[in-house]
Amino acid sequence: MLTILYTISGSSAQPAVVALLGLGEAGSAIAADLVAAGAAVRGWDPAGPDAPEGMQVAAGDQEAVRGADAVLSVNSASVAVAAAESVAPALPAGAVYADLNTGAPGLKRAVAKALAASGARFADVALLGPVPGHGLRTPALVSGPGAEPFVQLFGGMGMPATVVGSEPGDAAARKLTRSVFAKGLAAAVGESLEAAERLGCADWLHDELERTLVQADGALLDRLIDGSRRHSARRAEEMAAAVAMLVKLGVEPRVAAASQAWLRSLPGNEAPR
Repeated sequence: MLTILYTISGSSAQPAVVALLGLGEAGSAIAADLVAAGAAVRGWDPAGPDAPEGMQVAAGDQEAVRGADAVLSVNSASVAVAAAESVAPALPAGAVYADLNTGAPGLKRAVAKALAASGARFADVALLGPVPGHGLRTPALVSGPGAEPFVQLFGGMGMPATVVGSEPGDAAARKLTRSVFAKGLAAAVGESLEAAERLGCADWLHDELERTLVQADGALLDRLIDGSRRHSARRAEEMAAAVAMLVKLGVEPRVAAASQAWLRSLPGNEAPR
């Protein structure tokens, strides 16, 4: 990765100082890559996990962020606002405060509000993949007043980050629309495999699903979108049969029932009488 020998302001030829709030699996992986890229990294975690080699462990969160060019909050959505409120008095004016936790757009706006008086620039960062194994190279969407300087700094260190909006929450909203698909797909896979296990054909279905995913392309997406609209009535009846079968097998049809209801809600479709 490219070594960064300047601060965000570019006013001195010194390594950028980056503070990490949260040193769990994701935070530690990012911290290790930042050290390798040449940044001066300070970290703090109330649980006190082992720190990556080359990172300075701070005695507290305010000590970690004091004098930092950028702060990465990598803890959890449940404490995101509290973490920002706690360090706000110690944040340098003009520093980038990036919240990397997965949360709703409203939560990101609440974090930005908690930082308003500090003069720090807030960046809503939505990570689009698992951090373990990718670290700083995890693709990200970024929005908010701190988005441009965030991409300038961390893009230079190897992070594929893209600015998607000027408002806090813009990046989070995009990620969550993607999550509806990704997590919904996982739920559908789980429900269908549970039924297949009870029918004694789990291996066959696993191979069938794998084949479908390996061969997936843009044409498949078009068929899912357009085909569902054109054939919603027939497909709703098909899912009604699937729901009935799952109930008989003792599998709760959470995804199947939701699919049936969605198909029946499409324009031009009417529930069977």
